[in-house]
Amino acid sequence: MDTTCFSESIYNLIPIDWKEPPQPPRYISIFKTSVKDNMQKHKTAMKTMGPPKVEVPSPKDFLKKHSKEKPLPPKKKFDRNEPRKPPVPLRTEHPLMGIQSDKNFINTNAADVIMGVAKKPKPIYVDKRTGDKHDLETSGLVPKYINKKDYGVTPEYICKRNEEVKKAQEEYDNYIQENLRKAAMKRLSDEEREAVLQGLKKNWEEVHKEFQSLSVFIDSIPKKIRKQKLEEEMKQLEHDIGVIEKHKIIYIANKE
Repeated sequence: MDTTCFSESIYNLIPIDWKEPPQPPRYISIFKTSVKDNMQKHKTAMKTMGPPKVEVPSPKDFLKKHSKEKPLPPKKKFDRNEPRKPPVPLRTEHPLMGIQSDKNFINTNAADVIMGVAKKPKPIYVDKRTGDKHDLETSGLVPKYINKKDYGVTPEYICKRNEEVKKAQEEYDNYIQENLRKAAMKRLSDEEREAVLQGLKKNWEEVHKEFQSLSVFIDSIPKKIRKQKLEEEMKQLEHDIGVIEKHKIIYIANKE
């Protein structure tokens, strides 16, 4: 019969001693020792509690009296023959009184002023009637630089640079001339260039006059084609005129 059942029964009249069941064995990891050794290995010895062993001062090295005071300078030997300061004048001694000079300070000062060179006042300027005074030399109002010997003269380094640029341009022109001569190119002279330019302008005027003479109403296909053709010719002539006016030196292929 189950003893834990407390139902009414004659067998339950006598109390039974309760026996506590035994506890199961406690769990212990098999890696406990390795984890503990690893923690002790990487743990700093003096991280929280200080060094494990502190040196205790020796009883013989106790703090002595006047050990913290600065030492006095070495004592010098007293010498009685050492020179001393002059003695204090006696009460009965009196300084010399009534010494007068024959120098006439008024005449001397007047002669110094008359013979001396007058001091030039410092040049200043005032920006307005109630303004402050300023130094004139550092203001930039005095024409100092135009009085220099090298004022307005081209610096030497600029002359040297201009010569280098001119020499480089001459070498480049010679190189171009040589290449054009090898490629059988001919340079257009100024007279020929001007003649071509005037001819293009004259052609443009003729085409423009013909364009102005068109009818106002363009109502047929031939008229539209004629107008487009004149516009293209004018545009091409304007482009050629702009190219010739822009470039002063023009090379053309040699027909020979």
